[in-house]
Amino acid sequence: MKQMKKLLSIITITLLFSCKNQAQVNPKQQAVIDAEPVVVPLKDGKARAYFASGCFWCVEAIYESVKGVEESISGYAGGFTENPTYEASNTGKTGHAEAVEIIYDPEVITFSELVDVYFGSQNPMQINGQGPDNGSQYRSIIFYQNDEQKKIIEDKKAALAKELNVTIAAEVYPFQKFWVAEDYHQNYERLHPNQGYIRNVSIPRLNKFKAKFPELLKEDEKH
Repeated sequence: MKQMKKLLSIITITLLFSCKNQAQVNPKQQAVIDAEPVVVPLKDGKARAYFASGCFWCVEAIYESVKGVEESISGYAGGFTENPTYEASNTGKTGHAEAVEIIYDPEVITFSELVDVYFGSQNPMQINGQGPDNGSQYRSIIFYQNDEQKKIIEDKKAALAKELNVTIAAEVYPFQKFWVAEDYHQNYERLHPNQGYIRNVSIPRLNKFKAKFPELLKEDEKH
């Protein structure tokens, strides 16, 4: 009887904890996850893709080293707050993650290859962060604009999970809107090569990616 009571107590505590966790899910965030994706049309033959993978200073520089990428822009995506700022995003209360908008030539590089860059330039197992940066604003998210992109992402995520025998942290969201970050964040690594974080975190992460994917680099990035 004592064992039965103990078991019932454990079950009750587990259920209460589970309900508490469910109650903490922000319905606004769930609405973002459940929304229909927004398709961004080609402009001057260029397509756009959106990724969140830790500090956008790092991710922006990585994608700008990739052939076929015309520009990488730092910003915020994945949340439910209008006009997010860096300060607001850092509280973790906006729902947004630091993200990048990739403007690329689909005749030179495919969306599938951009997803390879994404998974190959981060720690795919780290939850809510990359390297020394932690918090929901640094979480990994891949955004899709249609069913084809969603399938590419989910297939690559499943294959990587099987290969490594781990759980992949990247979330998969329908793209809704990208908010461009403040001017001082743009091209930050290129403009501030001697800044401490850039020297100790961003540049090593970029160089690790370059060594791993030399075939995807622009010619001037191979030296």
